[in-house]
Amino acid sequence: MSTKKDIAQAVSQRTDVSASAAEEIINAALDVVVEHLAKGEDVKLAGFGSFETRERAARTGRNPQTGAEIQIAASTSVGFKAAAQLKRAVNG
Repeated sequence: MSTKKDIAQAVSQRTDVSASAAEEIINAALDVVVEHLAKGEDVKLAGFGSFETRERAARTGRNPQTGAEIQIAASTSVGFKAAAQLKRAVNG
């Protein structure tokens, strides 16, 4: 598994920026993605994939320990769909 720090180190080696500058750039890019998703906007990164918000309706569920019915509130989640180029790279 790679961490953000590992990725920043790899970006630093491939570019002409320090590891700390690369990490700042990565953090800034991720902040922008989060801001757009928080506004309900989709984010598409060509050749990588797209992030989108998905609405989940309120529903009734069950407590697995007691079997009692509980109400699960509506929520918003984030979905990711990989681009064909990313899928090809991962599958060789």
